[in-house]
Amino acid sequence: MRVTQSGSGLDLNLLVALDVLLEESSVSGAAARLHLSEPAMSRTLGRIRKALGDPVLVRAGRTMVPTPHALSVQGEVRAVVERARALFLTGGQVDLETLTRTFTVLAHDSFAATFGAALFRRMAREAPGVRLRFLSESHVDVPALREGVADLELGVIDSRSPEVRTEHLFDDRMLGVVRSGHPLLRGRITARRFAAGEHLTVSRRGRLEGPVDAALAERGLSRRVVGSTGSSPASLFVLRETDLIGLIASRTVAQADALGLVTFEVPLELPPLPIGIAWHPRHDADPAHLWLRACSRELLPA
Repeated sequence: MRVTQSGSGLDLNLLVALDVLLEESSVSGAAARLHLSEPAMSRTLGRIRKALGDPVLVRAGRTMVPTPHALSVQGEVRAVVERARALFLTGGQVDLETLTRTFTVLAHDSFAATFGAALFRRMAREAPGVRLRFLSESHVDVPALREGVADLELGVIDSRSPEVRTEHLFDDRMLGVVRSGHPLLRGRITARRFAAGEHLTVSRRGRLEGPVDAALAERGLSRRVVGSTGSSPASLFVLRETDLIGLIASRTVAQADALGLVTFEVPLELPPLPIGIAWHPRHDADPAHLWLRACSRELLPA
């Protein structure tokens, strides 16, 4: 990747501007973030286009979208900017009250629904200039941490990149969940009665089977799965209006309570859910990222 040069050397400010432009996909949005006028931001974009030999952002209707080349270098640009930011922070300290940063967190929707409010409240109190973006897990595996698409991953860690740092926080467990008045709740819930019902799975890839099926098979039982949803919150609304049986992580049971659903112990030996955080090693010494990780450690087990 070529970087434009001024009379005194490399103009690294263009990298910062490029990072923000790709994040915002908007000249006006980037101008506001960098406290520049829109004409000044447009001129900066022109310099970036000349330096890269690529349009970077192109008009698509009323919005702008990154070019394939811009997307291919976004992770590298983000890494360089973050390393430079960490390098110039004296003694590894950061002034949270004046910090201006956008963090992108990759997490299952249920984690954003359960822990998001507490994290936003803490940000408002300690680092009001920080913005937080939750990204849902994709149905395809992408190296989001390595490529800079996400700064942190929360939940059951799926990152496959060998260099990714992971930290285990706690083990969660699955509970069954049904609507109030569901026939399954009339009497003791046995493995056989549990298996006899119709089930709804939660899978970002649309899988219709999982650990429950393996545990049932060990007892010579099987269940009928009628479908799946891509997120746990979506499944709860389906369960509320049907006689389907679903599952929910115990730490997110407040979502079921809010919808008047009933949770119960699954009468099977299911494997625990190892909940943790993951990040790319380029963030190891970044004081702002250290703060974000500390917040996650403290708030997730709450």
